[in-house]
Amino acid sequence: MATAWVEDRWLDGDGERTKDYGRGKRWRVRYRDPAKKLRSESYKRKTNAERRADELSAEILTGKFVDPQAGKITFKEYAEHWRSLQVHRTGTESQVGVVLDVRTYPQLGDRALSAIGPEDIQSWVKWLSTKAITLKDGSTKGYAPATVGVTHRIVSGIFKSAVATNRITSNPCARTRLPRKTPKRVKPMPTEALWALVDAFPERYRGLILFTACTGLRQGEVFGLTRDRIDLTERILHVDQQLYTAGQEPTFGPLKTEASYRDVPLSKVAIDALKEHLKEFPLGPDGLVFTNSEGGALRRSAFWERWHAAMKDARMSGLTFHDLRHYYASLLIRHGASVKAVQARLGHKNASETLDTYSHLWPDEDDQTRAAIDLVLSARPAKQPQPEEAPADETPQAA
Repeated sequence: MATAWVEDRWLDGDGERTKDYGRGKRWRVRYRDPAKKLRSESYKRKTNAERRADELSAEILTGKFVDPQAGKITFKEYAEHWRSLQVHRTGTESQVGVVLDVRTYPQLGDRALSAIGPEDIQSWVKWLSTKAITLKDGSTKGYAPATVGVTHRIVSGIFKSAVATNRITSNPCARTRLPRKTPKRVKPMPTEALWALVDAFPERYRGLILFTACTGLRQGEVFGLTRDRIDLTERILHVDQQLYTAGQEPTFGPLKTEASYRDVPLSKVAIDALKEHLKEFPLGPDGLVFTNSEGGALRRSAFWERWHAAMKDARMSGLTFHDLRHYYASLLIRHGASVKAVQARLGHKNASETLDTYSHLWPDEDDQTRAAIDLVLSARPAKQPQPEEAPADETPQAA
């Protein structure tokens, strides 16, 4: 049974003219939406009305009906509703806040959800890539391709939710052309640079730098390290929490992924650095091992200023805190650790993530390949002489 039908506004069922004869659009499509509310649309041509009635019947019966009024909500209104329903880690929640408040609402926030099309998304991506950031001198620049990609992915997820809840018919982010990422090979810092960096920091932070280089912890993980996670008897570090400080009071929270929960073996250098640090600086709140100058939790923004100053004193540039993690990985690889071992120590989700980042650091196997071929094929055996055929008997046979 059809859920939408066509009515003639100008003639009644007996063919008599109605009071609306000659006024407005003649053909009316009437239907009941999934909530059983009676709705209507008007068309000049009967064929268009009949086509629309068929479409509406199919959409309602298959659950694909989209209320035209539902998409009139602004993107910001819907995104905030979506945001309130998400179960995000604290770090992800902060990231989503920046993506929406800083990078998206200025361009799309006041637009009706249903009025945003693929061209609007492409224009927004270009703005992100070229002039979304205003510098102190008034000039503008864009975000890095990776940042644009993360921003687009989050916004696309919001549009997917709008499609799933029948507010819009399709996701305008589906075929966006994103800026290409420039592949960068990790180049671990030399050991001499690590020691120079350690020496450039005030005494309070030297143990932090050296301990991170010895364990490969992420910044949030080492900032959130508490004494009860360290087993000096077994020489093991249990990594199961990190510190969140972005725009809030410092709080402990879950790690990046399930694979991030791991045990890291502690070397003698790491233990000595830890003991030396704790001898000089007491534990902070909740047993925090590494603290700021006031003995409180470290914040990324404040520590970045310390890092920048130390880099300047050491006459270095281009390094980030994450390079300490890369240094740790490079040591493991240089001394024969397998891909699976490096993956486990770093807390990568899978081996492909490890290989994508560090494959070029494993010893080159070109020489082994050459040696294998040469070993088998270089000593060709001497060619064996072929047996001579017996001469043919030329004596005539008797008749």
